[in-house]
Amino acid sequence: MLLSELPTGALAHVAQLQTRSADLDEAALQRLAELGFLPGEPVQVVQRGPGGREPLAVMVGDALFALRLAEAVCIEVALDGAAKLAEGQA
Repeated sequence: MLLSELPTGALAHVAQLQTRSADLDEAALQRLAELGFLPGEPVQVVQRGPGGREPLAVMVGDALFALRLAEAVCIEVALDGAAKLAEGQA
């Protein structure tokens, strides 16, 4: 699942970074990694911009960042256990 698809409030962790947007190159992925978007780090979309779009307010670890959708589609996440159960019951 991509970070851009993660439901607001759902708990997940970063699985990997991968270029999926023509707007971002390897240097941009490196900057995301330097901000803390590293495999295994906990991540949560806290809030979305107007109309459910961008920017996305994202917690990674203990830090809050605003990301564009072009950045969020480059971050693959995996839902945490409780979130998987809730998603399966919906």
